[in-house]
Amino acid sequence: MSTNRDDVKAFLVSRRARVRPDQVGLPAGPNRRVAGLRRGEVAMLADVSVEYYSRVERGSLAGVSDGVLSAIAGALLLDDAERDHLFDLARAANASPVRRSGRSSTPKTLRTGLQYVLDGFTGGPAVIRNDRLDVLGVNALGRALYADLFRTTDHPNLARATFLDREWADAFHPDWDLAADQSVAILRAAAGHDPDDRALQDLVGELSTRSPEFRAKWAAHDVRRHATGEKHFVHPVVGPLDLSFEGTRLMSDPGLSFLIYTAEPGSPTADALRLLGSLAATEAVTPS
Repeated sequence: MSTNRDDVKAFLVSRRARVRPDQVGLPAGPNRRVAGLRRGEVAMLADVSVEYYSRVERGSLAGVSDGVLSAIAGALLLDDAERDHLFDLARAANASPVRRSGRSSTPKTLRTGLQYVLDGFTGGPAVIRNDRLDVLGVNALGRALYADLFRTTDHPNLARATFLDREWADAFHPDWDLAADQSVAILRAAAGHDPDDRALQDLVGELSTRSPEFRAKWAAHDVRRHATGEKHFVHPVVGPLDLSFEGTRLMSDPGLSFLIYTAEPGSPTADALRLLGSLAATEAVTPS
């Protein structure tokens, strides 16, 4: 497992390489030998000395002020998820050894009341997961959506399934590479936010050992939020599903995300969800 300094260095170097000079009002020039910006250009844009920024990029975030972090985030054109990740890395670098030895705050179980909330939503699949992508709770349609995963465990891990159960993942995700990128980016953000999560460290170690695709994507240091957008699945029974999703953090359990998937009214996906719900209800009341 890499150290905080390694993660800071790799993240900042990868973000700097991604920014073109013309994006920040600088001339590209014909003789550039580095991809993206030079360290001196980032330092100039952030209004710090080259020596100071170089020290930061080598992984030393201890004592760096929020103002300087914000300036660096602006110079590197970080989005909201990347900016939060940089601040998470800084908090980890500045945490005391006593605090760093504390237990992870990532929930592993679901309160009964939250399961009642899930069960009350019938308009589409609903899922509550933690930042490790462990599914802690679903409604009936959510269980039907991921039925193949629930056949072997009550709390499937979506990252493990995506990378290690490729027969399922390749069939379920029309664009496996996109789904894999999103899973890794969520895990990378979680690792920055909660570096003491031993279960997350174990998961990353397992996936890194068993999946070369995961290793390559993990090394990219991309992070993302899972807040809203579209998801495309191919269910083994009802076929293609084109779903919109909305996600939110739970105020009572900030380490949990509540995801709701819905279909456009009157669409083929809406019809498929009704069929899936009917099949799930029939299976629930039919003796095995």
